[in-house]
Amino acid sequence: MKLTTPRKLAFGVGGLGKDLCYAIISYFLMIYLTDTVGLPPLFVGNLFLVARVWDAFNDPMMGFIVDNTRTRWGKFRPWILIGTVLNAVILIMLFRCPDLEGFSLYAYYSVMYILWGMTYTVMDIPYWSMLPSLSSTKEERDSMSVIPRIFASTAWLLMGAFALKLVDVFGKGSTAKGYAILAIVIGVIFLVTSLITVIFVRDRSCTEAASGKKAQRTTIKDALHVIAANDQLKVYIGVVLAYNMVVQLAGGVANYYFKYVAGNEDLFSIFTTSASFAEIIALFAFPILSKYLSKKQVFAVASFSPAVGLLGLVITGFAAPTSIPIIIASGLLFKFGSGLTLGATTVMLADVIDYGEVKLGTRNESIIASFQTLLVKTASAVAGWLIGVGLTLVGFVANVEQTASTLMGMRVLIGVVPSVITILAFVIYVKGYKLEGAFMEDIMKQVKEKKENE
Repeated sequence: MKLTTPRKLAFGVGGLGKDLCYAIISYFLMIYLTDTVGLPPLFVGNLFLVARVWDAFNDPMMGFIVDNTRTRWGKFRPWILIGTVLNAVILIMLFRCPDLEGFSLYAYYSVMYILWGMTYTVMDIPYWSMLPSLSSTKEERDSMSVIPRIFASTAWLLMGAFALKLVDVFGKGSTAKGYAILAIVIGVIFLVTSLITVIFVRDRSCTEAASGKKAQRTTIKDALHVIAANDQLKVYIGVVLAYNMVVQLAGGVANYYFKYVAGNEDLFSIFTTSASFAEIIALFAFPILSKYLSKKQVFAVASFSPAVGLLGLVITGFAAPTSIPIIIASGLLFKFGSGLTLGATTVMLADVIDYGEVKLGTRNESIIASFQTLLVKTASAVAGWLIGVGLTLVGFVANVEQTASTLMGMRVLIGVVPSVITILAFVIYVKGYKLEGAFMEDIMKQVKEKKENE
C-alpha cells in the first residue's frame, strides 16, 4: 500500500489534537491546581506519581488488548476513536472547577486525573502502534516519523504561545472559567483530528482483516517474553524516559520560574513559543541530518543542546532575568535538541519493533508502543512530583513574593536537574543502542522478506 502524502498528513494530524490535550496538562495542570484551585503542591506532586504507578500496569495491558483486537476496521482505529471520545470528556471535567472543598475536592481531582491518564492510554498506544505498519523502508520511515511529531510540536507551540491569553479572553477575569472553556475547545479539536486519522488512514491490520487472514494472538506469557527478551527495548525505555523527564521538568517549572523568578509570567509565552518553533525546525531538519550524520552524532546534538539552553537561561537570569533575546535563545537551544530527539526516538520505536520481530518471531507493535505512552506519562508524573516536593522543600507559597532560597530552588529545578538528565540520556544511547548502519538495514530486509513470503 503506497504511503501517499495525503495519507501521511491524515495520520500526522492526529498528533495535533492529542498533543493539544497533553500540552494543557503538562504546561498548566499543576499551576492550575496550586494557584487556581488551591491544592498544596506536595499533594499534586504525589497525585501525579501515584497515578503513574497504576499506569505501570494499565499501559502494557492496553498494548496487550490492542495487539489481540481483530475487527473489520483493523486493530488500531477503533481504539483511537474510543480513547479520544473518553479522554476529551475527562479533560473537560478535569478543568471544571467544582463547588467542592476538603476531602471531596481532593477526591474529585484524584479520580479525574487517574481517569485522564487511563483514557489517554486507550488512544495513544494504538496511534503510535500504527506507524511501523505504514512504512517499510528506512527513507520512508525517517520522513514519515517526523510528520506526526511536527503536528504534535505545533500543538505545543500553540499552547505555549496562546493558552494564557485565551484563558484571559475566555475567562473575562475568571481564570477558572477561562481554563474550563479552553479545555472544551481543545476537546472538540481533539475529536475532529482523530476522526480524520480514523477515517482516512488504513494500515496493514485493516488489509489482513479484509483478507480474512487469521493473525496470531498474543498471550500474557508472550507479552512478558517480548518485554524481557528485547534488549533494545530496554535501551529505548531509558532514552525516552530521560528525554521526557527533561522536557516535562523544564516545561513544568517554567510557569513558576517566569512568574516568580523573572517576575513576569508573560515571558513564559515568549520562551515556549521560541522553543516550539525550534522543535518544529529540528523535526524538518532531522531527515536531512540523518543523511549526513550517524544516529549517534544526531543524538549528541539532541542531548547537549537542551543543557546549554537551560543552563544559559539560569546563569544569565541572575543578571538579566527578563532579557527577551536571552530567553528566546535559551528556548531555541532547549527545544531544537528535543525536536531532534523526537525524530530519533520515533524512528527508534519502529526499529525496536522490527528488531523484536526478527529476534523473537512476533511483531507485537502495541505492546512495545505501550512503553512510549507509559514513559511519557511516567516522566510527567516524576517531574510533577519533583516539582511538588522541590517547591515544598524550598518553602514555596502560591501568589506571594518568594524568598531567595525558594527562587534558587526554582533555578535548580529548571536548569541544573534537566541538564544532568539529558546528558545521562546520551550516555545510555551510546552504551546500549545498536540498531543502526548495516545491522539495521539487514533487520529491515528480513522483515520485508517475511511480509512478501506471507
